Amino acid sequence: MSNTANNYDLAWYAKGDWKEGLQAQPDETVNKEEFIRQYAANPKLWQKAFRFLASPEFPHLPEGKQVIDDENLFVNINEYDTKNTEDAKCEAHIKYADIQFMITGEELMGLTPLSNTQNPTPYSEEKDIYFMQPNDMQYYLADTSNFFIFFPSDAHRPAVKVKENVPVKKAIVKVRIA
Repeated sequence: MSNTANNYDLAWYAKGDWKEGLQAQPDETVNKEEFIRQYAANPKLWQKAFRFLASPEFPHLPEGKQVIDDENLFVNINEYDTKNTEDAKCEAHIKYADIQFMITGEELMGLTPLSNTQNPTPYSEEKDIYFMQPNDMQYYLADTSNFFIFFPSDAHRPAVKVKENVPVKKAIVKVRIA
C-alpha cells in the first residue's frame, strides 16, 4: 500500500470527514475495507462525489443524469414507485461503485455477496450492469438518514417497498473504480 493509502484506515472511516459534510450516515452494510481501498486509490473522485451529495442544491435536481466528472463520476436522479420484491431485479456492476441515497421516501435495499447468486444475465458493458438470481438476500431500510455503497462483489436489489408501493426520489452516484 502506498503512503497515501496508509492515511486511510478504520479510525479515519469512523471519523467520517470523508463524507464532506453529508449528514446522512453510511449503512452498516458498507464494506469498510473495500471503501478505504477504493478511496485511497482515487480520493479526489470520492471527495467530489460526497461534496455533490452534501451540496444544498442536490435534493432539488430534476430526474435524469447529471455529469460531475466526465464518465468517471456522474449521478442518476430517479423518481419511481417502489416495487414488490418479486418485481425488483438483483443486479451488480463491474466498472462503477454505486452510492445510493434516498432524497425522499424510503425503500428496502437487498444485499448479498455476488458469490451467493446464480444464473447471471450477460453483462452490458454500455450500461455496466448485469442481473442474477440471489440464493438468499438480507434487506435493509434505505431512507434519507443513510446511504449505501455497493462494489462489484455486492449483488443488490434496490427499490423494494417497505410496506406499500410509494413514490420515492433517489440518487445513484456512479464512481468509476475500474
